[in-house]
Amino acid sequence: MSKIAVVLFNLGSPDSKEAIKPFLMNFFMDKNIIRLPLPFRYLLARRISNKRSKCEAGNAYSKVGYKSPLLENTNAQAKALEKTLNYKNNGNKYKVFISMRYWHPFALETAKDVQAWKADKVVLLPLYPQYSTTTSFSSFEAWDKALKEINYNPETLKIDSYPDNDGFITASVDNIYDEYVQAKDIHQDVRILFSAHGLPEKIINAGDPYQKQCEISAEKIAEGLSRKLGVKNLKWQICYQSRVGRLKWITPSIKDALNKAAADNVAVIVYPHSFTQEHIETLVELDIEYKKYAFDIGINGYYRAQTVGTSQEFINGLSNLVFRHC
Repeated sequence: MSKIAVVLFNLGSPDSKEAIKPFLMNFFMDKNIIRLPLPFRYLLARRISNKRSKCEAGNAYSKVGYKSPLLENTNAQAKALEKTLNYKNNGNKYKVFISMRYWHPFALETAKDVQAWKADKVVLLPLYPQYSTTTSFSSFEAWDKALKEINYNPETLKIDSYPDNDGFITASVDNIYDEYVQAKDIHQDVRILFSAHGLPEKIINAGDPYQKQCEISAEKIAEGLSRKLGVKNLKWQICYQSRVGRLKWITPSIKDALNKAAADNVAVIVYPHSFTQEHIETLVELDIEYKKYAFDIGINGYYRAQTVGTSQEFINGLSNLVFRHC
């Protein structure tokens, strides 16, 4: 029997008001986020983190008690996955760990825990269905650096992405279906907005596959939902949220999509298909800020489908990915 450690990668989030600024500093110091030489990156990161901790980010986190539920929700996914892996047992023993990129537990902390457990093999599994240099690659890079620091070199397998994973698609379809049925009881026309975290255009133009993989996920989910509903001409579109800074970002933005929905007099169901658990960008940005914006511009039906979270379909999908890589 082999001992297999599964490491779930996620962004991380501040756990107190005092942690917001250093969390943001860690985020903007990542060379995969701000692609400037170190002295300039440090100065810009300090400027942005100072400003956003007092303004945009500070205000957003205040609405959830200055503590995002991201870590708790990721822990719940880790427990569910570990239970499923060991229940399906293929002759190995599994333990699931969490490694956050910009706040505790950092890669170094987790790597030491995996080493202490004496894993025979390590499977790295980002909780980002779509691959990006700003997320999955950045986490892989941080993990490799941590292993070198503690002189640990276990057999390691990396799962890059899973934009069309059956479990992820099925769980997404189920969550949108519930909202769609509710919306159609009230509204004649309903449009689904697949909202992903945005990226600057220059990152995509440099070869990052994120946008294409977001499109793949949206298309697969829409196809599955059409079959489940028995609807041939399902109305949907992709949009992007969470823009920061002055660079040109990929479009359309979620604000653009809402403006179009208002002009077309349709209700909307927003589904954040690049996120797999609830956190600040779903609970505040989508559930409060854009919901208010939608009503302000005359959209009389705004619904938001939940992320896949600990849905058994999603957890089964992750477990199948792990088994295939073992």
